[in-house]
Amino acid sequence: MDKLKKFDILGVQVSAIDMQDARSRIEEAIVQEERIYVSVCPVSTIMECCRDPQALTSVNSADLATPDGMPVVWLGRFKGHKNIKRVYGPDLLLEICGLSEKRGYRNYFYGSTSEVLAGLSENLQRMFPDLAIVGRYSPPFRILTEGEEKQIAENINKENPDVLWVGLGSPKQDIWMHRNRPRLNASIIIGVGAAFDFIAGTKRQAPKWMQRLGLEWFFRLIAEPGRLWKRYIIGNSLFMYMLTKEFAGSPGKFFAKGR
Repeated sequence: MDKLKKFDILGVQVSAIDMQDARSRIEEAIVQEERIYVSVCPVSTIMECCRDPQALTSVNSADLATPDGMPVVWLGRFKGHKNIKRVYGPDLLLEICGLSEKRGYRNYFYGSTSEVLAGLSENLQRMFPDLAIVGRYSPPFRILTEGEEKQIAENINKENPDVLWVGLGSPKQDIWMHRNRPRLNASIIIGVGAAFDFIAGTKRQAPKWMQRLGLEWFFRLIAEPGRLWKRYIIGNSLFMYMLTKEFAGSPGKFFAKGR
């Protein structure tokens, strides 16, 4: 596959793709035994990248940085990428699990809690009876030592997964993938944020109509106001301010198609 194009949003390089592009690139990597990783990029991830240089480096080093939110999709279309569509973390997980069932690819799940991972595995096995889930691990909710990360990587490698799913939340999962990619043998590592919780049924997803209108953030804010109000009220407002400032300062850069 030719190198997929990316476009710039506030310094973050987002892939101008749809779900079929993502699926094809992931399968290509498995078949050719590449070692790549995939970040998902809603507005909240882009804002984390604006605040944290390590997060920015991690996301911009990903082979794919998927347009996970509708505002990101709309900006991509404004920049001339007319075929771009949302590649939403939970949908990507289900898409690749369906592919894995057909092709016999092996999947491992890292992150969240033991309870969520158990519910996730149970629901995925119900949806995809022949899906190969070769392992799952919930890490401690603290900063891991270098030795602990190496041991975790060794344990994952022993199970020989083709696809390693990471659900640590952004930017933690992006930084983790960037730091651990060299020591992990899985062809694909994919960070999917809250997808584990959604598919496990421990958190509710926004209705499809709200997702299509770019209102998923509002649904999640109402569901978890104490945890998410800074991300969505302050973060979304700052996102709009920074886009407006960039447009006012350099309209040509704002509408640049990217590479």
